[in-house]
Amino acid sequence: MLDNISFANPDFFWLFLLLPLAIAWYMFKRKEETAALKIATVKSFKHKSFLPKLKPGLFLLRLLALSAIIVALARPQTEDISTRTKTTRGIDIVMAIDVSSSMLARDLKPNRLAALKEVAADFIKKRPNDRIGLVAYAGEGYTKTPITTDKNIVLSSLQEITYGQLEDGTAIGMGLSISVNRLKESKAKSKIIILLTDGVNNSGFIEPQTAADLAVEYDIKTYTIGLGTNGNALSPVAYNADGSYRYGMRQVEIDEELLKNIADVTGGKYFRATDNETLEEIYDEINKLEKTDIEEFKYYRYEEKFRPWVLLAGALLLLEWILRNTLFRSFI
Repeated sequence: MLDNISFANPDFFWLFLLLPLAIAWYMFKRKEETAALKIATVKSFKHKSFLPKLKPGLFLLRLLALSAIIVALARPQTEDISTRTKTTRGIDIVMAIDVSSSMLARDLKPNRLAALKEVAADFIKKRPNDRIGLVAYAGEGYTKTPITTDKNIVLSSLQEITYGQLEDGTAIGMGLSISVNRLKESKAKSKIIILLTDGVNNSGFIEPQTAADLAVEYDIKTYTIGLGTNGNALSPVAYNADGSYRYGMRQVEIDEELLKNIADVTGGKYFRATDNETLEEIYDEINKLEKTDIEEFKYYRYEEKFRPWVLLAGALLLLEWILRNTLFRSFI
């Protein structure tokens, strides 16, 4: 009867301390009412009824009724809680992805671009409440997907990003400026760009510093990621006769100073990913750094359960009164 029950007025349970006092009072009164007549023998007396022995049961019924009343006063009730969540602070994110030929280097498995797409897809899935867009850049850049809440579209577009869709090169300023352009009209309270590259700015007609200044003007934070191992990496160096890539060892060159400067002036952070594991860790850290505030509303519905206890107490008192005035009438 008390499963999953809470009590609105638990202080009334202190009244149970009165029960031992009531029992002591009953024993004292019963002793006073017992006849003091002493006789030599009781052999000549025959017990015609067992009812006198059951007379204390009337007091027990009254104690049980009192206990039920105390429980009723404590107001047992069940509690039903329903919740509703509301996103109170959305984040708009643009992921700017380098798709130059060097992204096919095999220092990450199976190559840099494929490893990035796998990690980026996992990052997107972890941001259900945010709008995300994609920008691809090499020697030039373009918007692959405007910022949207439709993660299926973003994930599908991410898988479509490949090398060869743009003129080769690394136009970091172009990738950053296009990303800024996608976010400058955003009304979100937090706007961020995740810009990844594995090279040195060598293309485009917009300087990276100019693009970074634009990001600052529109209050857009930029996280930059330098992708590639330290030293040499197996990278495309030429085409074979059948059109496939010929690979050879090439020096990994990343303009870390530039990437650090872009991150610093925009309030972001620079990361270096030298393998698949560190790349995953970087995106996990960004995911933790940029949290979307969620407001949770809880609704409580209480259902009072004191009525059965009141009815039980009434039934016990009624039974006690009936027995006292019928079966036990002659013994009272």
